[in-house]
Amino acid sequence: MPNIRRIQHRGLIGMLLVAVAFTGLQLTAVTGRASPDTKNYLSYALSLSGESRAEAGRRAIAYTCESARHAPLPTIPWTSRKAPGETGEQCVRRLNDSMAYWTRRGNTSGMTAPFANQRFMAIFEARPGYPLFLVPFVTVLGATWGLWLAGLLVALAGSVCVLLALRAAGASRRAGLAGQALYLALPTGTVAMNPLSDGLSLALGTTVVLGCTLLLRTRPGTDAEPRAGTGTTSRPDPGASAERRAGAGRWAGAAGPRTGTALVVGGFALMFLVRYSQALLLAAALAAVLLIRAAWLHRKGRRPAPVLRAAGLCGVLAVLVHAGAHFLSWPMGQDSAQDLLTHHYQRPDRPDPWPEFFAQERVFWSAWLRLQASRPVLPVLLALSAWALLKRRSAVLPVAVAAGAAGLLNQAGHPNLDQLLGHRLIVFVWLLPVLAVPLLLDRPRTEGASPLPAQPKKVGGGQRDGTVRVVQQAGEGA
Repeated sequence: MPNIRRIQHRGLIGMLLVAVAFTGLQLTAVTGRASPDTKNYLSYALSLSGESRAEAGRRAIAYTCESARHAPLPTIPWTSRKAPGETGEQCVRRLNDSMAYWTRRGNTSGMTAPFANQRFMAIFEARPGYPLFLVPFVTVLGATWGLWLAGLLVALAGSVCVLLALRAAGASRRAGLAGQALYLALPTGTVAMNPLSDGLSLALGTTVVLGCTLLLRTRPGTDAEPRAGTGTTSRPDPGASAERRAGAGRWAGAAGPRTGTALVVGGFALMFLVRYSQALLLAAALAAVLLIRAAWLHRKGRRPAPVLRAAGLCGVLAVLVHAGAHFLSWPMGQDSAQDLLTHHYQRPDRPDPWPEFFAQERVFWSAWLRLQASRPVLPVLLALSAWALLKRRSAVLPVAVAAGAAGLLNQAGHPNLDQLLGHRLIVFVWLLPVLAVPLLLDRPRTEGASPLPAQPKKVGGGQRDGTVRVVQQAGEGA
């Protein structure tokens, strides 16, 4: 027992060291992360905290223009788009003039300041979860430090959920810590720190990943899958050690299917308020991938019941998210297409936007593929993920595939060349390597093997040989 406790303490210390190192790095850039959409969320949060709409807009403009001074476009492409040579005073004047213009044009209601026409601002009005989350931070610490601390907590929370998902799936401590470090080092950590709704949506997505992983496990701490109609089960990794069983097994004992269901339902409920479109895509992708997984298990003669239950839960939640957005009259796919093609609704709507929208898809993905060929970080990580899918068996892998698919679908819904160098719309695709690549650090699992030879146990007229297979004694017939 003392050794197990020492191992658990080492795991906790490792997790804290990764978090402290990330925090130290983020202190080098407390501001300078704002994007054009940051002022919309910040003004919403300030309005919720009790500020008047005009004052909320003024403070949001001050933060945005100050942030633009510290982050020029070439350094961080997806942050503030400051006009070349624009001073802070010119930035403030330009945005104040924009507020006055749209106020005169009828944008006089809502929680967000009137930075654009009312139809465009309705997109941000339909995401109340992130501004509500920001309220205590900006109220107590102000805009600069409040947004920084909120982003830090969101990033660390997502990384811990990744670690827990890997450990719950039976991965070793080093694999779990590698997943946490990858989450913080890759664009997932960068997007989480940006003052936008994407980071909080991503953190809630990792909560759903953890919940689905718990639902897909058939036995605490392992990925064993009983074969239908037999008494055999796949055994844990023969290289499993006390450190793996100590940490993951303890968490698994406290977290079962009920905990997994609560995490999935709660994660999607909160994600609906933060960014409902991403919640819908993630739920639909999980339902589809898990249905395919269940069909494969059935074909292999294994019980697909846990996978089917998880797929059914995600399918029901996808329907509820879609119905909820319709009930609240929030912007949907048609509005997103018109937004792209009419430059934020400043031009007349297209009578039939879809042919032009799909033409934009072809242009965007051609440019995206050329960019990946010149900067092959993501392709290399996806190739390693494919290797993990072929060589490893883990409950977290189908969930990771669904998360990656949700990221691709979200980017496909916004084929905007202005987002080509950014990662925030496609950020969920990075969860696939974050969850899959660390599994390559562990030895592959095998079936029918036990870490240690089990002692034979008498069972009726025969004996059990330690692999849950009854062996007949000599003389009982062949």
